[in-house]
Amino acid sequence: MRQLFFFSNNINKIIEIKKIFNKFNLELLSLNELNIKEEPEENGQTFEENAKIKSDYGFNKTGIPCFADDSGICIESLNWKPGVFSKRFLNNFKNKKLCFKNILTSTKNSGKQNAYFKTSISLTINKNQNIVFNGKIYGKISEQIRGNFGFGYDPIFIPQNNSKTLAELSTKEKNKISHRSIAVNKLINFLSN
Repeated sequence: MRQLFFFSNNINKIIEIKKIFNKFNLELLSLNELNIKEEPEENGQTFEENAKIKSDYGFNKTGIPCFADDSGICIESLNWKPGVFSKRFLNNFKNKKLCFKNILTSTKNSGKQNAYFKTSISLTINKNQNIVFNGKIYGKISEQIRGNFGFGYDPIFIPQNNSKTLAELSTKEKNKISHRSIAVNKLINFLSN
C-alpha cells in the first residue's frame, strides 16, 4: 500500500479527504499520525503558494510524498476578498455568526451576491518538485445563515444551480460538487496514472 501524507491539522478537511481517498489503495497519513507538531508560516500571496509552502515542508520533514491544500472564499461585495486570508478574516470576529452577518450585510448593501470558493493542492514528490491542482466552485452568498453541516463559510454559500447552502448538503453531496473535491479528484487522477 502506497503512503501519502496530507499536511493538515483541520479535522474536518482530513475527514472529508479521507472519504474521497477511501476508494483508492492509498494510505493517507496526517500530521497527528506522524506526530508533527510544528507548521510553516503560510505567508504566500496566493492559494498555490501557501499550499506549496506546506507540502514542501511536509515532504522535507518526512520524505513521504506530501500534499497540502489552501482554500478560501472570494466575495464580490468584499472586492473578491478575503481570499487567502479567509481563515484570518473569520478569526477577526468574536464568532462565526458575527463574521457571517458582516458578510450578509455587505452583500445586501452592495447588491453584489457573487462569490466563489477556490482550493489549490500542491503535491510534493521530490525536493522542490511540485504539481498543483486547482478546484473552483462558483455561487452566491445566501440571504441568511443556513445549515449545520460542513465548516468554514459553508452556511452562507449557495453553489450555482443549487438552492441549498453547502452547510445544508451532506458530506456525500458536498463531495460531488465542492472546490476541494474537484482539486482532490485531479490529484487522484494524476496518482492513478
